[in-house]
Amino acid sequence: MRRFTVILSLVLLVFACSKPDPGYKWDDDWDDQDPTPTPVVPDDPDDGIVGKPRYVWIDAAANFDDYANSRDKIREDCLKIAQTGFTDIIVDVRPTTGDVLFSSKVAPALKRIDRWKGSSYEWATRTADFDYLQAFIEEGHAAGLRVNAAINTLVGGYLCPYGLGHEGMVYSDESKRSWCTVQNRKEGLVNCLDVEDYGPRFLNPANPDVQDFVVTLCGELASYEGLDGIVLDRCRYDDSGLMSDFSEESRKAFGQFIGQNLSSWPSSVFSPGTESLPSSVSSLQRQWLTFRVKTIHDLVAKAAEKVHSVNKDIRFGVYVGAWYSTYYTSGVNWASSSYNCKQDYPWAGSDYQKAALADLLDFMFLGAYAGVDNIHGSSEWTMEGFCKLGAKRISGAVPFAAGPDIGNGSGFENGGQQGKIPDIVKTCLANSDGLFIFDLCHIKMFDYWSAFKSGIDAYLKTVK
Repeated sequence: MRRFTVILSLVLLVFACSKPDPGYKWDDDWDDQDPTPTPVVPDDPDDGIVGKPRYVWIDAAANFDDYANSRDKIREDCLKIAQTGFTDIIVDVRPTTGDVLFSSKVAPALKRIDRWKGSSYEWATRTADFDYLQAFIEEGHAAGLRVNAAINTLVGGYLCPYGLGHEGMVYSDESKRSWCTVQNRKEGLVNCLDVEDYGPRFLNPANPDVQDFVVTLCGELASYEGLDGIVLDRCRYDDSGLMSDFSEESRKAFGQFIGQNLSSWPSSVFSPGTESLPSSVSSLQRQWLTFRVKTIHDLVAKAAEKVHSVNKDIRFGVYVGAWYSTYYTSGVNWASSSYNCKQDYPWAGSDYQKAALADLLDFMFLGAYAGVDNIHGSSEWTMEGFCKLGAKRISGAVPFAAGPDIGNGSGFENGGQQGKIPDIVKTCLANSDGLFIFDLCHIKMFDYWSAFKSGIDAYLKTVK
């Protein structure tokens, strides 16, 4: 049930972040609080930083009205972010429509995106011709920030609610229909384009053409001069969980993986409509779970190799949800290969551990998306527990930053949590290798600038 709540909260992101502007402005007493703030990072963002890094995510859709057509607003907010004490921004340049906000030869440029504004759900349009990512790189560096680009990796379109329609290459290009995931639903095998539930439309990780497309996108990003890092978001199976993917490509690839042809597909693996593992997991089902995580592992390995072949100095990583105990439904083993997952989770086959992602990466981001009243603890669904368990599972293979979604669900959605922010900052920094906050739009909407500055300043006093 908790997992469902998190997923539902994330689905509502566009609505939560696109409410009417509540009168946000720079704090009137900001300069009085710190008239000559000491830069958190040097002018050269490749140099070292003070303490552990502090990242803030900038979702494309949620912040579209501010930045899509205004380089001045990008400049203004980058300065504000640096003054607050963050060291890095993660700029979403490929939202769930699958169109892009950077120069690409293989993906269409993003021209519009759906969002809630005022009292209606409508399209927002980009008319500016400046390079969105390049603007963030230049303005971010000028402010003393490191700039990382994120893409929604395995998506290619979005079906909008309220009858607004759809957008993305899988809708505009008929040839891309074969790239889409096929779900093992109660009514049979269904291409995700034919599913009526609104949300992103995912691409099949086992499709070689999809893999080539993703690797090419990563190479294009790596060619951006000055870009400090690349982050893969939604590099996983689609939101139907264990119902995805049962395409012909996956059937063939799985048969090769296990060295035999399956007599019955897909029921030999899971009955139609299966959403959770049975109490007794069969050997074939364990092999299927391993096949899925290996498919994602191998795609990430190809992308990492491509990125570093273009730019050996750029950092490469992924964002994942910290709820490892159920993340197998997304087909991702984000732990280190040294973590004995089979010991903790009987559904993990002997080769599941070998398909771990952490060893491939330069950095990682864990969504410690616990509720506002669940900061402390030792288990999943507390921020501290997510961090500590993440450290155990990653086992030092790669630095990871963790933190909450501060605007969607579990007590965060209505704002007013300024008093909790410093404790969140302290807790996440104490138990991980960095702070990760989703999303900038919520800092602005609920005016959390001073709260984050207070928390980060208190942390910096402990490391100076």
